[in-house]
Amino acid sequence: MAFGAISYCWNEEAIKREFRTMKEVNFMRNYIAELIGTFALVFCGTGAIIIDQQTGGAVTHAGVATTFGLIVMSMIYALGSVSGAHLNPAVSIAFTLSGRFSARRLPGYIISQLAGALLASYTLKFLFAANQLLGATIPAGTDMQSFVLEIILTFFLMLVIINVATGSKEQGMFAGLAIGAVVGLEAMFAGPICGASMNPARSIAPALASGHVQHLWVYITAPIIGAALAVPVCSYLNIKTTTI
Repeated sequence: MAFGAISYCWNEEAIKREFRTMKEVNFMRNYIAELIGTFALVFCGTGAIIIDQQTGGAVTHAGVATTFGLIVMSMIYALGSVSGAHLNPAVSIAFTLSGRFSARRLPGYIISQLAGALLASYTLKFLFAANQLLGATIPAGTDMQSFVLEIILTFFLMLVIINVATGSKEQGMFAGLAIGAVVGLEAMFAGPICGASMNPARSIAPALASGHVQHLWVYITAPIIGAALAVPVCSYLNIKTTTI
């Protein structure tokens, strides 16, 4: 009888250990996916800006906006089923505020996103050492103008993300297309004024790599505010609130 109880306890403890190990492996996969996805976003998006400058406008502004939209769409289809393809600290924070995403996982996601973005920007710095801005977001007008624009742009982006996402995961047949289209659209018309960042990681990395950090507060705070504002609005409008 005693042996049976000991055996049961050992088996239960072994199952718990195995479950914890599986969760840790899954979390690590999530973090690696976010790092890769954010690297791709910053490398291709800001890379398009740099190459456009280096080649005297060969890419064009429309090409830059399209590049951002397409790389976001591609990464959602590639990684959405793994990590949710947030690729953006503001999106992860908003999902956490909405109750769709665990607060315990939030720091790991943000660290992974920042690491991927920084790796991309320093890779671009190595490749294009003569470029001074490295795709950094710089307001064309006042800081306040760009601050308000970034709030509105990120609000609309998050509104679409929440509506098409499954729980906290950006996945599904039309999720990548819808989210990528919004990113491309907003970059197309607002990019020349505020940079249309909508993503703190996308702005932090080239700012640090290039040393142009004087406007960075705009691109850290405004996207987080805009994404957070979308959460209660979506809830009020009774847009999907399924939790996973």
